[in-house]
Amino acid sequence: MLIANVTIKRGENKIIRIPVGSLPSGVAMEMEVHVFRSLREGPTMLVTGGLHGDEINGVEIVRRAIKADWFAHLKCGTVIAIPLVNVHGFINFSRDLPDGKDVNRSFPGHSKGSLASRVAYILNKHIISNIDFGIDFHTGGKRLHNHPQVRYNAADKASRELADFFEAPFQINSGLINRSFRKECFKSNVPMLVFEGGESLRLDSQSIQEGLDGMLRVLVRHNMLTENVTSRTSILIASGKWIRATKSGIFLPFRKSGDHVKVGEVIGFVNCPYGGKETKVICKKEGYIYGHNNMSVVNLGDPLFHIGYSE
Repeated sequence: MLIANVTIKRGENKIIRIPVGSLPSGVAMEMEVHVFRSLREGPTMLVTGGLHGDEINGVEIVRRAIKADWFAHLKCGTVIAIPLVNVHGFINFSRDLPDGKDVNRSFPGHSKGSLASRVAYILNKHIISNIDFGIDFHTGGKRLHNHPQVRYNAADKASRELADFFEAPFQINSGLINRSFRKECFKSNVPMLVFEGGESLRLDSQSIQEGLDGMLRVLVRHNMLTENVTSRTSILIASGKWIRATKSGIFLPFRKSGDHVKVGEVIGFVNCPYGGKETKVICKKEGYIYGHNNMSVVNLGDPLFHIGYSE
């Protein structure tokens, strides 16, 4: 295996540091790539965190897997682990790069393009060509919590199989976004699963554990490890819709992500801060909450609950 002009033989474990730029102060920035190779032939799996720099649950999931030596004792195959893709965004508490661009909308990238484009180019040139499948760990956005879930592309049977192996609480059929990492992998016939759990800039223990458990199930299903794993039945989400605030005020949720809700159920209130009218938040269709807003003060039109439907 060759990554950034570094050869990794079977039975070897290496850390490869690929230059991605520098800070204005001149401090060099690198993408740290951990490669673990078994002596036995087998599939190559990629796990990545921090493609969006402020989504730290993914960083922690991959870090813990490395720290636990899961990949150092593979029965077969190879794992490429990149705990932190977007180093610049991470140190700036930002989803994007300092140029304001999103790595996950910059593929296939260019070696002489913007900083985001250069990071995308490194993944495209050095990583995608070396892997058979992967899991990209994400979180919800600012203030928005996602219940642990995996997103796959129904047009790609291999990614659906990965989702079945992972067994997250929710499985969501999600279309491919132009210039995204997942679409670039799809174009290269590499199934890529996206895990979402928690919210940005906030560690969430349930999401981290679900991410680790799912990753372990995938490794076991591919015979890369022989650990004992627990199994569960995932809830399939076919479509979803946000319930939005019909007025501004103080948001008091009664339900949370992961809950099953029914038609007509009051799942929260938006209250006037001066003691005036209390506005009910009512569920209009039976489903599951797979995302919610953690802000206590909301504006008209803000998303409150993301309801998923399983039909």
